[in-house]
Amino acid sequence: MAAHKPVEARYSPVHNIGMAVVAAVMIVGAIVHFATNSANAPTLSLNDPRFVLFSVLALAMGYYGFVGVSRFKNREPQIVIDHNGILLGFGRDRRLAWDDIQWVRLRRLAMRPQLQIGLLPEAFIAADLKLSLWGLDDSLRPIRGMPAAVLVRDNGLDLSSSAMLDAVRTFRPNLTKS
Repeated sequence: MAAHKPVEARYSPVHNIGMAVVAAVMIVGAIVHFATNSANAPTLSLNDPRFVLFSVLALAMGYYGFVGVSRFKNREPQIVIDHNGILLGFGRDRRLAWDDIQWVRLRRLAMRPQLQIGLLPEAFIAADLKLSLWGLDDSLRPIRGMPAAVLVRDNGLDLSSSAMLDAVRTFRPNLTKS
C-alpha cells in the first residue's frame, strides 16, 4: 500500500491580507469622513459617547488589521493530518495521536461546517489546548456539553473542514462519524 501524503492547512494569504486591508480602509474611511464633515465629528473627549464608540471600533479594526498581517506572514501549517495523527497549530503546536482520538466529524455552526475532534479525556487534559469561549478570533474552541472535544474552525485557512475530514478518512476511516 502506498503511503499517503500529509495534508496541511495554512492561513490563506488572500483571506488574511484582505481582512487587514478592509480593517485599514474602515479606519481611514472614518477619519476622512469626520475630517471632511467636522460638524458631524465627535469631540475629542471621553465624555462624548460617540468618541468612545469610534475609538473602541478603531481599536478593534486595528487589532484585526494586525491579526490579518501577522497571519498573512505566517506560512507555518496550522493543521497537519498525517500517519502520526493531527497536529493543531494556532499558537499551541500540539500533536494528537490517532490512539488518543475517539471520533472526528463535521457539524454545522452557523453557515459553515466545522471539524469536531473527540479525544480521550486524559489525552484532552494532557494536550492542554488552553481553549476559551472568549477567544473571538481563535480557530480552536471548546464544544459545549462535550468536555473532551475540540472544534476546529476553518475560517481564514486555505483548506475547508470537509477536506480535513476527507484527510482523516484517508488515514483513519474508522474514526469518522456523522
